[in-house]
Amino acid sequence: MTNTYSGAKQLLLPDWYDRLLAILAIILMIAVVAAVAKGRDQWSVIPWQIWAHLGTLSIALILTPMMLWRKRGDRLHRRMGWAWSIAMVITALISFDIRQVNAGGFSFIHLLSVLTLSLVPLLIWEARRHKVGAHRSTVRGLITGALLIAGYFTFPFDRLLGDWLFG
Repeated sequence: MTNTYSGAKQLLLPDWYDRLLAILAIILMIAVVAAVAKGRDQWSVIPWQIWAHLGTLSIALILTPMMLWRKRGDRLHRRMGWAWSIAMVITALISFDIRQVNAGGFSFIHLLSVLTLSLVPLLIWEARRHKVGAHRSTVRGLITGALLIAGYFTFPFDRLLGDWLFG
């Protein structure tokens, strides 16, 4: 993209990919809520780390469509961006203490947590430097990989949410 004002202004408008990511975040949030509701009888045996992880990722999932569909660059966008970034970092950090699946070891999803912890500071730096195109690319990468792909991988492969939703 160009660095002209009109090029940057164009990047502030949602496009088809932003809309798709927002819709996928909503679908994932609905699946999480449905799974948690169906697993009600097991709530008492779930460790606090999983509840905290679900809480922080839910914040990110709820904020994602709001941020992708509305005006960007204003004060509300920045505040929601900080909340989203903090939620993503906390979600990633908590994930390192969740290792019930891989015989107590780390799994592929933990690589996405490492990626999140390295990309969120970059995302913030790009926003603070008004690198709109780079910021948008980093946001899309984080939403696609760390939020959606990681989120959807919690449903198959004998994982808790998958067991609750489909079991």
